[in-house]
Amino acid sequence: MLTFLSALIGGGFGISIVSNIEKRVEDKYRSNPQPSAEARPYSGDIAIRKLAPVVTNLAGSETDWVRLEASIVYKGDFELNPELLAAETRQDVLAYLRTVTLAQIQGPSGLLHVREDLNERVKIRSKGAIQELVLESLVVQ
Repeated sequence: MLTFLSALIGGGFGISIVSNIEKRVEDKYRSNPQPSAEARPYSGDIAIRKLAPVVTNLAGSETDWVRLEASIVYKGDFELNPELLAAETRQDVLAYLRTVTLAQIQGPSGLLHVREDLNERVKIRSKGAIQELVLESLVVQ
């Protein structure tokens, strides 16, 4: 009888605690304002331009070649000529790829590092005009 009574009291206490917690969570959720619109990564006047493919050999090897196809996303109201911006970006990508070894670009983490490094270089070189360098394909032969 004592075991039945303790199980009944414990169950009732557990149910009351759970319902109290659920009520508090619902109240807190209702009190926070919901975001009205999704955050967009690109806003304002932007444009995209495809770069010519970059083909070069990798650092430390005469037999390992890489071909990279990419596009740049840039601010459309920027005062620089888009063709000039694309050519400078392509030249900078070429210079970077000539310093990379095959071991540095192997696997998913290597590709992620190359993408981050190129995006950082492009943003710095363009003084913020380019928002992102989009890698379309990277082939190593």
